[in-house]
Amino acid sequence: MTARPPSHRKSEPEPTTLPVPPPAPAERRKSPGRERPGTSAVAPRPREDPGGRDVRAARPLDGGDRERLLAGSHHEPHALLGAHPVRDGVAFRTLRPYARAVTVLADGVRAELHDDGDGLFSGVLPLREVPAYTLLVRYGDASAESGASAAEADELEAGDPYRFLPALGDLDLHLIGEGRHEELWKALGARPMTHQGVTGTRFTVWAPNARGVRIAGDFNYWDGTSLPMRSLGSTGVWELFVPGIGEGALYKFDITRPDGSHTLRADPMARRTEVPPATASIVTESHHVWRDEEWLAHRADRPVHEAPFSVYEVHLASWRPGLTYRQLASQLPAYVRDLGFTHVELMPVAEHPFGGSWGYQVTGFYAPTSRMGTPDDFRYLVDALHRAGIGVLVDWVPAHFPKDEWALARFDGRPLYEHADPQRAEHPDWGTLEFDYGRTEVRNFLVANAVYWCEEFHIDGLRVDAVASMLYLDYSREEGQWSPNERGGRENLDAVAFLQEMNATVYRRCPGVVTVAEESTAWNGVTRATHVVGPDGFGGLGFGLKWNMGWMHDSLDYVAKEPVHRKYHHGEMTFSMVYAYSENYVLPISHDEVVHGKRALVSKMPGDWWQQRANDRAYLGFMWAHPGKQLLFMGQEFAQGAEWSEGHGPDWWLLDPSYAAAADHQGVRDLVRDLNAVYGRTPALWERDTAPEGFSWVDGGAAEDNVFAFLRFDAAGAPLLAVSHFSPVVRHDYRLGVPEEFSAWTEVLNTDAARYGGGDVLNPEPVKPESVGAHGRPASLQLTLPPLATIWLRPV
Repeated sequence: MTARPPSHRKSEPEPTTLPVPPPAPAERRKSPGRERPGTSAVAPRPREDPGGRDVRAARPLDGGDRERLLAGSHHEPHALLGAHPVRDGVAFRTLRPYARAVTVLADGVRAELHDDGDGLFSGVLPLREVPAYTLLVRYGDASAESGASAAEADELEAGDPYRFLPALGDLDLHLIGEGRHEELWKALGARPMTHQGVTGTRFTVWAPNARGVRIAGDFNYWDGTSLPMRSLGSTGVWELFVPGIGEGALYKFDITRPDGSHTLRADPMARRTEVPPATASIVTESHHVWRDEEWLAHRADRPVHEAPFSVYEVHLASWRPGLTYRQLASQLPAYVRDLGFTHVELMPVAEHPFGGSWGYQVTGFYAPTSRMGTPDDFRYLVDALHRAGIGVLVDWVPAHFPKDEWALARFDGRPLYEHADPQRAEHPDWGTLEFDYGRTEVRNFLVANAVYWCEEFHIDGLRVDAVASMLYLDYSREEGQWSPNERGGRENLDAVAFLQEMNATVYRRCPGVVTVAEESTAWNGVTRATHVVGPDGFGGLGFGLKWNMGWMHDSLDYVAKEPVHRKYHHGEMTFSMVYAYSENYVLPISHDEVVHGKRALVSKMPGDWWQQRANDRAYLGFMWAHPGKQLLFMGQEFAQGAEWSEGHGPDWWLLDPSYAAAADHQGVRDLVRDLNAVYGRTPALWERDTAPEGFSWVDGGAAEDNVFAFLRFDAAGAPLLAVSHFSPVVRHDYRLGVPEEFSAWTEVLNTDAARYGGGDVLNPEPVKPESVGAHGRPASLQLTLPPLATIWLRPV
């Protein structure tokens, strides 16, 4: 993955280019014929409201308070702004840059405030208590001296954000401080709500190093001066309820750094974003009505490692380029269901600015990418997949984040989400930053994010990217570029604790969900329970499954060899069984194996086009029979010869009947469909994937013949015989030992069948065992082994 350079385009205009902001959607324009007050110059005499009460001048702000308020560095603007009881009435003060006049409107009260300069307006009304009120703000000039008509004046009525109590409770703040808020997205970010009887949006953000935080958006012309937020004690959380703001509003946080400079940042908790390269956050709510109750009710019926689990990996943006989430929902579920995959795995869908990162450099961890629609549109796609009987996994990327100046990097002016130690913060491979897993709030941000995808989007599993880079302090670092942990080792103890907490929390809250680790080392206990301590002194990481990167590398290296050389590499295909039960494995042929010069799966195979396809089919048959679940990346199901490109996706034209070689590609796709079909109805291939009793070699040493033969068993002991033959010759009367208690075996799959594009060398009739001992068994079969093919047989 490559780092994305900072964005060159901003969603928001410069606030100083025009003197008068446009009408705000949060405010209601008054009709031209309504009575208007006079000019807003500072008055030497008291103003009067229609009830005859004086509007006295308010006590001037302390110079320091005024300076901090205008500079955006005041921690408690509510103490200065809004309405407050004073000795002789109620004092009102508001900060409205560019305004010509501000009038307080309440039941029976209409009083124009004094202009204190710099956008500040204030006054004291002779009231006994603070009323419910709004503000009438005039930006244009309808005075007699100006010659402007009332219609030309820009007069807006708005609620006052500074008359409200905090809209975030003490329990939320306590949990945030402890790093234990498992529903963090409900406490931080932008949430439309009704507060104190008024509708609006509560904005909250964690920025403990900030001197001040303001809200800038399309509702205040991207000038945050009028909306400073208050700091909620020592939590580092800033809050403001803004009446009248609702769904669809664009916003960012204007943060005053410790040095007094300002930075405009997207909301780390934004649940919707603009379409990249625009970067603003969007206020949103979900209105999707889920219809996947039946799926969720039975999702946890069987543990994943004891269930059929066949995964189709998809890059949504390029599966069929140009489709929206809802358009994908009309095509993807039917396609995946037809091929028989039990699950799809979606490459990262969280918002990312650079499409060329494939989603692995995330800036919006709580927002599905807006490239294909809204968050509810994504929910619609997940719902459609569930109703088609297909589980949904998403790639989740808690290992790092990019350095874009509007996102997480040095969010409030100092390292916050990243580690304070530059050696720990910089990711040496990708030009990105690593999270500080030892900081409770950062760990909470990520743990809650994992829960968020599972609960808010009904996701069935998280495939966690780049786990190895998280686990080791010396990952891709030379001597002198890292420091040992307190035990003197190279393990990142903070990352270990984070992964354990994440897994434990997800499994506790979301029954039936599985977490899958992409972990490329021999770390002990990746799929061991977190409370079980291993010989290394660490508890298990708690994942449900782990990608078997060793099997993938070894097996692909073997099949890439010419058949005549394969006997010298025979052990590369059998070595996986030495450690097959050390973890709960997935066998992945993922996007990473068909890009960047690695060639597509079929193109890795030696020989001419016929041999390449035959090798491909034999390899898929071997993969589906091997212990472990399986994953196949899109395009490989029909033997696409070109590498994948996120720009145009799979070469669907290869399946067009008008294409001369379409049958070759259709044959491989038909094989994948049949592999999944036979796999799904054969418990021997999945029920005991993680139990040694579910596997037995028949002949794992036939290097000269390039043959691998083994038995798989279900929980009741019923077997399936799998034989893979990686030589381009037919072997007749090939003897293999089998259990003696069965009277005949029948071929249930043969990758050399003509309908798959093979030579149709089959074992068409049931094969009866002979009382001839072979491979340590009292009975044996004599089979015909097709060239470059895998066959499956089971007793009848």
